[in-house]
Amino acid sequence: MRNEHQLPSVCLLLLGVMLFAATSWAQKAPIADQIAKAYGLDSFSQIEAIRYTFNAKGAARNTSRTWVWEPKTDRVSYDGKDKGGKPVKLTYLRSQAGSQKAVVKDEIDPAFNIDQYNLLFPLHLFSWDSSAKVEDTGIHKLPMGKGSARRVLVTYPSEGGYTPGDVWEVFVGADNRIREFAYHRGGDPKPVSVFSLEDYRKAGPLLVSLNRRGTLNGKPERFFFSDVAVKLVGSDTWMKAQ
Repeated sequence: MRNEHQLPSVCLLLLGVMLFAATSWAQKAPIADQIAKAYGLDSFSQIEAIRYTFNAKGAARNTSRTWVWEPKTDRVSYDGKDKGGKPVKLTYLRSQAGSQKAVVKDEIDPAFNIDQYNLLFPLHLFSWDSSAKVEDTGIHKLPMGKGSARRVLVTYPSEGGYTPGDVWEVFVGADNRIREFAYHRGGDPKPVSVFSLEDYRKAGPLLVSLNRRGTLNGKPERFFFSDVAVKLVGSDTWMKAQ
């Protein structure tokens, strides 16, 4: 927010507003914590490993990638293909991804970043991404379906971070579950993607949506997660999403 008024009587007021905006940028509306907790935030420390397969089906792609992520060590295991279609199966520490061979640092780790963000994006948006500003804007019409829901606006700062300037319009039901979202890359007024979240399941303490339908760059797209399971600390048993 900018103001070019030069009147001495308002200078202190404007300075106060600017300082408040600077210090409160990363503040989150109370609903942020409510949503994050609905998706299992309070129990995330109990999770030793998460297993899932990301699948995308659309006009221009048909993709399947299988991952095991160990959050405490940030170790990743991948089973899938490289960009050339050659099968790849490997394990690496994300802290060492930059020193790995090209297929890891240029293809696999960026793909993991995208797939893990998609699976757990409610936790990223409303808790882990501390720089994101969260605003509760009240009840609005759903962008895809009939009816309305609470619209929560998530805005990232214009510089730094993984998604600079990005804006998410997230539509939340009374149960704090996300029903639909519209994603605006770099704050563009026109959303890049609009999706509904369907087929909610519990994998241990985590709540996940297994199926997403909508549009990406104006074209129909569907992506979904299969074989989702978690392993809790001290256990060797995988708890499947159900």
